Amino acid sequence: MNLFRLTLKSLRQRRAGVVLTVLTIALSVFLVLGVERVRTDAREGFASTVSGTDLLVGARSGPVNLLLYAVFHVGEATNNITWKTYQDIRAMPEVAWTVPLSLGDSHRGFRVTGTTSAFFEHYHYGGGRALRFDQGGPFDDLYDAVIGAEVAHRLGYHVGDRIVLAHGVAATSASLHADKPFRIKGILAPTGTPVDASIAVSLEAIEAIHVDWRAGVRLPGMATSADQARHMDLTPRAITACLVGLKSRLSVFAVQRALNDYDEEPLLAVLPGVALGELWRLVGTAEGALRIVSAMVLLVGMCGMLTALLGMLDERRREMAVLRAVGASVRTVFGLLVMESALLTLAGCVIGVLLLSLVSVLARDALLLQAGLSIDIVPSLHEGVLLAAIFAMGVLAGCIPGWIAYRRSLADGLQVRL
Repeated sequence: MNLFRLTLKSLRQRRAGVVLTVLTIALSVFLVLGVERVRTDAREGFASTVSGTDLLVGARSGPVNLLLYAVFHVGEATNNITWKTYQDIRAMPEVAWTVPLSLGDSHRGFRVTGTTSAFFEHYHYGGGRALRFDQGGPFDDLYDAVIGAEVAHRLGYHVGDRIVLAHGVAATSASLHADKPFRIKGILAPTGTPVDASIAVSLEAIEAIHVDWRAGVRLPGMATSADQARHMDLTPRAITACLVGLKSRLSVFAVQRALNDYDEEPLLAVLPGVALGELWRLVGTAEGALRIVSAMVLLVGMCGMLTALLGMLDERRREMAVLRAVGASVRTVFGLLVMESALLTLAGCVIGVLLLSLVSVLARDALLLQAGLSIDIVPSLHEGVLLAAIFAMGVLAGCIPGWIAYRRSLADGLQVRL
């Protein structure tokens, strides 16, 4: 206790240097934990882009390619699935639910997904979280649309606004479905998934806007008005892919094998979690870079603290000698410097964690909307281990000036320098 009180008094005598040192450590802790939290949450968010779906089924290509165009809306499908095949999949006794997906259109750079109301019921993300509406609700009219949070934010849309879809990803006047505008019925809450950057309409709506199109080209002299399309048979002829949920996950491999061996047309059924893991191995090289950044930030922080301690030690040589002269042992001097280092590191860790928690709370919605990152506010066990390692490094850093003070003689501090 005497050593602890002596340490506190010594720190109070050097307030300016102590405050700067603590701030250096706090910023280092903030950056290290921040980078680790972003790295971990990015990986977990990527892995849970699709949650609760047992199989993703599309035309035969490759697992990563199927995942990219069906879930992440990157690239184009090599082929479609006929509506009859989709009906056969839905009728399988092991299947509990299905969600059809029809892709190929866009609006001002954002992909359009044709689906059913089952999409809002069965699409889950982030370990089982369901989709929620910020405004409005699901589509119930042929020309209703539901937009993601990013679409609403970037384009400034609100419920009730009118939008025009485009054929493919182009936005030229020749590719616009201007004769059949849509009304925004609902806006989804941010999810941090590709859903935020997509527009959902009904499968019948996809058919309606293409009744006078063939092979991606508008048929001359075959214009069909929006009202005329309402009275036509809008049963889909094909879809791009579908999400499948099973009654029992024990049957997932049997159903996957049956779909991959389907006789009517070549299909590919993949487990979303496995495909996401494979895709992360391809694009997750940035995770290693973030680890290197974390290590470098931590190293700079510890070096800064060590530099401050050594700089203060030169100014305190006479103080150390006076302590020795009044009876303090060499071990006491060593313990004083190590305890100072421990207290500085502890204070920096506490302030760094509080700062990170504050920033996480204030910037959580912005990060989710702008970067698709769902940041956890509560520190994880991994962060606790990392903090313990930082504290241990701080204590070890304090041993260096302690060892230097241990080696210096009494006369070194009391001699007069001219």
